[in-house]
Amino acid sequence: MVDQLQGEFQVTNGYGTANASSVMKEHWNSFIVEDDFKFLSENGLTAVRIPVGWWIRFDENPPHPFVGGSLKALDNAFSWAEKYNVKVILDLHAAPGSQNGWDHSGTRDGLQSWGQTDDTIVQSVATIDFLASRYANRSGLYAVELINEPLAPGVTLDCLQNYYQAGYNAVRTHSNVHVIMSNRLKISNPLELILFASGFSGSVIDVHFYNFGPQFVGLSVQQTINYIENNRSTTLGSLTVANGPLIFIGEWADDWYESYTYRNGTKEDYQTVGQVQLDVFGRATFGWSYWSLKNAAPYYSLEWMIQNGYIKV
Repeated sequence: MVDQLQGEFQVTNGYGTANASSVMKEHWNSFIVEDDFKFLSENGLTAVRIPVGWWIRFDENPPHPFVGGSLKALDNAFSWAEKYNVKVILDLHAAPGSQNGWDHSGTRDGLQSWGQTDDTIVQSVATIDFLASRYANRSGLYAVELINEPLAPGVTLDCLQNYYQAGYNAVRTHSNVHVIMSNRLKISNPLELILFASGFSGSVIDVHFYNFGPQFVGLSVQQTINYIENNRSTTLGSLTVANGPLIFIGEWADDWYESYTYRNGTKEDYQTVGQVQLDVFGRATFGWSYWSLKNAAPYYSLEWMIQNGYIKV
């Protein structure tokens, strides 16, 4: 339902023009700080994937209801990353019109309309061009991800490939960093982009591996481990082809459940499942990224998981 959406659109729209700016700036100034990059470096993490919304291009005066300030936060992140020798992956996480209808896509009402008009593509390419241009000469820039989690069938393969071609060209105008192309979600063939992406130098395919969905209903902890060791390994192996794109596990978490409220594991279970995922996903040729560094849900907070002995990188 619409009233359950909890994205940046809903936060800024809900607080209104009088208060949204101060609320968001307090968040940007306190949620991720320099010490977090120090923490990453000290714990063996070499890169950070930073999600941004398409409206960052219009900072300090973005379209309503968004408020300015995210660009300064991103500038700060680059400075801190470079200070602690952590690389940055810029990720267009929210695209105009919404690529999946979910909170994190900047959606207003849960509708998915990215790619259904030329303007949404043009605006997206312009955002990629803006980001690539702004950070091209920063030593911390390691990759640009053209879009996060485009959802099939609303996003067609033809549309996505046309956008990836244009987005890739925009990055290459300014930089030779890696260009990441996300797989569509809810597809039957995870290899659908392999041949296409193989035609681009420095290309990477991003796949997300979360342990939920119909295939996990009723699985024991050991069966979940078996699934990761067998099915995930097989998928990762099939994606890794000679002279093809690099493969990035752009999101995963040390959790498993039948729904968003189902959990029954001990700490030892989480340690085991986490280590199995680290072992399997460590074979990805471009590495992996946990979702996320900080999160209200502890198993989705890598910082919490490390500090409390659930995960050792």
